[in-house]
Amino acid sequence: MTNLFLGFLVISFCLLGNLIHAADGSIHDYNNSGGFTKIANARYFVGGSEGIYGSEFLDVHHASSDTPLLKGNSFIRFDDITFVRTKESASKQNSTLAAAGLVEAILFEVKQRDRVGGSFFKSEDMCCTPKLADAGSCNLGEVMISADPNDPEWPKRIPTFFKRGEEEVKMSPEAVIIKKTGLYTVYFMTCDPELDGATIRGRTVWKNRGGYLQGEKAPLKKFYASMLLAYVVLGLVWFPQVAQYWKDGIQLHSHINFVIAFTMGELAFLYLDFVYLDSAGTSPMEVTVWAITLSSMRKALSRLLLLVISSGFGIVRPTLGGITLKMLLIGVLCFVISESLGLAMQFGNISENGMNYLMLSWAILETCFIQWIFRSLSKTLKKLKLNKRNITKLQLYKMFATVLVIMVVLSFAWIYVEVYLYSSLSQFWKVKWIVPTLWYILSYAMLVLICLFWPPSEKPMRYLYVADMEEETEEEDDLSTAETGMNATKAEYERSERKTLLEAFILLLGNIPGEK
Repeated sequence: MTNLFLGFLVISFCLLGNLIHAADGSIHDYNNSGGFTKIANARYFVGGSEGIYGSEFLDVHHASSDTPLLKGNSFIRFDDITFVRTKESASKQNSTLAAAGLVEAILFEVKQRDRVGGSFFKSEDMCCTPKLADAGSCNLGEVMISADPNDPEWPKRIPTFFKRGEEEVKMSPEAVIIKKTGLYTVYFMTCDPELDGATIRGRTVWKNRGGYLQGEKAPLKKFYASMLLAYVVLGLVWFPQVAQYWKDGIQLHSHINFVIAFTMGELAFLYLDFVYLDSAGTSPMEVTVWAITLSSMRKALSRLLLLVISSGFGIVRPTLGGITLKMLLIGVLCFVISESLGLAMQFGNISENGMNYLMLSWAILETCFIQWIFRSLSKTLKKLKLNKRNITKLQLYKMFATVLVIMVVLSFAWIYVEVYLYSSLSQFWKVKWIVPTLWYILSYAMLVLICLFWPPSEKPMRYLYVADMEEETEEEDDLSTAETGMNATKAEYERSERKTLLEAFILLLGNIPGEK
């Protein structure tokens, strides 16, 4: 088991080292992002997809990147977008074709995606074919687009042409005002087969009317602030009690201190990260990495806290014995996998296989934690039931077990909801932000209940492990059992004697004349 943990750690550390890069929010940077991918008879590059709330001023159309009309409005702005092709492609360009060297930026709302490409024209192609061009449905060499009858200006296309012999061409700076609330996507596409191997540089800036935060994440800023306030209140109640009864405290209280402290730090950095993203569109890499790191520490400590309580450390047993090393290893493993997965989801600089490995590792680790926690809790409850003097501890652990079962059931139910929301993201993107909120709410509720079950006190004997008391209890239980047995034997003898006398008396009555 130890070798398995170490193997996971080595692989996870290798993945971790390749994930840290600059943190951008709604600024999509395309430098070092690779080239175009072939789809049907076209080549495309995904520029991004985000939820955007409609602008406040609806009497605006296209705007230059420096226009004052962008203030107070939602927009997608193209900054320094440069297309680069190979020398061979530049020398082969056929200038006689009207669409030679054409690259198009396609903007559309997700519900309009069927209007981009040939699906609307009952064709599997993305680019206009000679047959459709002859029918007047589209222009040869361009991506097929069918205008939305409810909004004829959408989907939008912004063309950029390579001139003959040019290896680079810069897209004109332009900003598209977003009037309607929706989930928007940007594709860069070309129908010119000579542009194989072309790459893209530059960035696009996506701004909501209230700031640069993505529409599906914007409410999280207020949520993190609220959760931070909740933990501060918990800390203000808990820490003074721990300080007041520190001489009578148990090891469990130190674990709770760490969980509260690390969670407060995590939420503070998350809120700061969102403030930076909302105001400038980017966040300092250090703030983002610290938020992910503290989150990973909190997850590891929280799971170890549940494992320590379930094992009865300091309450039912004085030490953890041989499982201490295993607990430390699985705690470190939990931190490394959570850190790697957090960085991968934030920065996306990892292969699909690497992401699948991390997600599978996290699922296996969570399963191991749940199994270990409930197995340890079962053993602790059995041990408490054997000692009649541990009624208070037994009641506490029964309540803890009930709460733990409820939390696990809610967690599995929420995973189902989470999968459903992500599978229907185009419909539910506005409520996507609630996905991480329940995990924080459940963690907070569990921590509050643990604080209520095992609070600092000047008389911690009701849940503190004391060896002499346990031994004395066992001896007293043995004496009590012996006395109970003797009393039972004596009572049984007396009942038998009374029964014999009663039978003799009845028999005597039966022999009295005149009573028959």
